[in-house]
Amino acid sequence: MDTQLTDLTSVIEKADARLRVGSAGARVWPTGFDMLDTVLGGGLRSGGLALLAGPQGLGKTTFALQVARNLVTSGRPAVYFSYEHDPEDLMQRLITLEAALLFGLGSPGQDKVRAAFENHRISSSVEDRLSHLTGAVDALKAVRDYSDRFHFHRSSGATTTLESIKEAVAATKEATGQVPFVVVDYLQKVKVPGGLSEDDRTSVVVEGLKDFALDAGLPVLAVVASAQTGAESNKRVRIGHLRGSSSLGYEADVVLILNNKYDIVARHHLVYDVGNAERFRQWAVLSIEKNRSGKGNIDLEFRKRLDQSRFETDGNMVAEQLVDERVFTE
Repeated sequence: MDTQLTDLTSVIEKADARLRVGSAGARVWPTGFDMLDTVLGGGLRSGGLALLAGPQGLGKTTFALQVARNLVTSGRPAVYFSYEHDPEDLMQRLITLEAALLFGLGSPGQDKVRAAFENHRISSSVEDRLSHLTGAVDALKAVRDYSDRFHFHRSSGATTTLESIKEAVAATKEATGQVPFVVVDYLQKVKVPGGLSEDDRTSVVVEGLKDFALDAGLPVLAVVASAQTGAESNKRVRIGHLRGSSSLGYEADVVLILNNKYDIVARHHLVYDVGNAERFRQWAVLSIEKNRSGKGNIDLEFRKRLDQSRFETDGNMVAEQLVDERVFTE
């Protein structure tokens, strides 16, 4: 029997009870990227599905992991479903990120942190392996401070279904006593039983994640693959370029798309100032192409620090003219 029917009086009473116990803040989950949170009206919302897309290698996992990290440092739990990265790899990225936040550009990059873990010639603790890297031990301590709130699920395209995601989130909620922030990296990898086409599988997953976000009263951030290849890096990724069904754009409450600024800035910004080329390569444009709770079609920019497993969080509105396809060659 369908028990979803409710009257408006009940809705008002539930809202009143939630506000009286001081849980109103749980409706909005700040990403930690100030300009993005301003545009989104404070952050991502409980019951909402946000999609994060962009070309391969631009830092979608880095961005999603950093958002989750920003939330757990504020005291909230998070569950990260990783279909492509081992939890230890994500942990190394977090150590790299924390070292950068503590010691700036002089901190060890991701390659040095990874090398410390992969040195099989020595047998020692994590702290000892990191001791020769500036700030790495302090960074590990920072990660330990929130490690009990950050949950990783090593997901598999062969076994991890929507039901698996729901069960893991329910277990996290029971263990922490709080509703967690959920990241799915990435959406097209979620297993859907049956011999469906990619479009149909994508529809099932995106609709399922949206229903789950609503029913569980939590935000879901799902990384989405683009149909564009690396050879098409001079083209701007849009909603219509996302792999799978058109339901992606329809079901989502927020659609965020990363692009390299250099690839999509108008030609005249480079012709009349050749120094701009190198500067633009250092920035990613984050476009809010859909925002059900506010303004959409807004372009922000954040400086890339991918060697440090992060983006700088103090971004700007894009001042330059952007285009969908670069019409010049180097």
